[in-house]
Amino acid sequence: RAKADIAHLENLDKPVCRAAAASMPKNPRVLALFDVDGTLTEPRKTVSPETLSFLATLREKIAIGVVGGSDLVKQKEQLGDSPSLFDWCFAENGLLAHKDGVVIGQTSLVQHLGEENLKRLINWVLAYFAQLDIPVKRGTFVEFRQGMLNVSPIGRNCSREERNEFEKFDLANKVRETMVARMKEEFADLKLTFSIGGQISFDVFPEGWDKTFCLQYLPHADFDEIHFFGDKTFVGGNDYEIFTSPRTVGHSIDDADPMTTLKKLSTLFDLPCPPSLTPPAAH
Repeated sequence: RAKADIAHLENLDKPVCRAAAASMPKNPRVLALFDVDGTLTEPRKTVSPETLSFLATLREKIAIGVVGGSDLVKQKEQLGDSPSLFDWCFAENGLLAHKDGVVIGQTSLVQHLGEENLKRLINWVLAYFAQLDIPVKRGTFVEFRQGMLNVSPIGRNCSREERNEFEKFDLANKVRETMVARMKEEFADLKLTFSIGGQISFDVFPEGWDKTFCLQYLPHADFDEIHFFGDKTFVGGNDYEIFTSPRTVGHSIDDADPMTTLKKLSTLFDLPCPPSLTPPAAH
């Protein structure tokens, strides 16, 4: 099914979806697929109990899935036992894939790039950071994951306050954007994708290993509609490729507020929306 203008799709009435949700106990041919940070949770914070309750009710009506860039350990820190909470669970953009709690696929960056290319990449990043002058630097500047590198100029060990301050600094000074542009030139031969997401880092992975990677596990014949919800849906954001994929109906959470996600779901699938969400610090 060809995808029409995204903005138009956002405003389309969805009687088929709502009718299915209202009349069937479960319609597995309709899938709601979610990003994590800024969609189901506030960035790097834990999911609210109201959101989990809403998702459990939604799962009784349609299939639900989650696709995040972080590894499964970090995903579980935010969501709980995500492989059991969702019909489809994809960590690291789908490089680790679960269906009904069972692993159905794994892919490795080391096998794809080889050790020499991986060392070349990491060495360049560390040398770049050695010359980078920013207000604060902490630790864990490169995090190796199963299918990607997560690169952070400030370092992932920064505090919540330092994370928030770096985000403001980065928006004003384009630290990540400038570094990504340099890496695209330096490593053009490796055919890599650079995806800016969250507040402090960006992901580096082979072309095609963005969030659309998970779609290979969702056969065309098994789904009538796949609704994707994410906040980084702009060009260069880590939700952009799957948001604009012809296989999905894209819903942008522009304010990165989980309540906005629930309100959109409430409208689409005729479910009552909670009046508010418990703040993360109070969970």
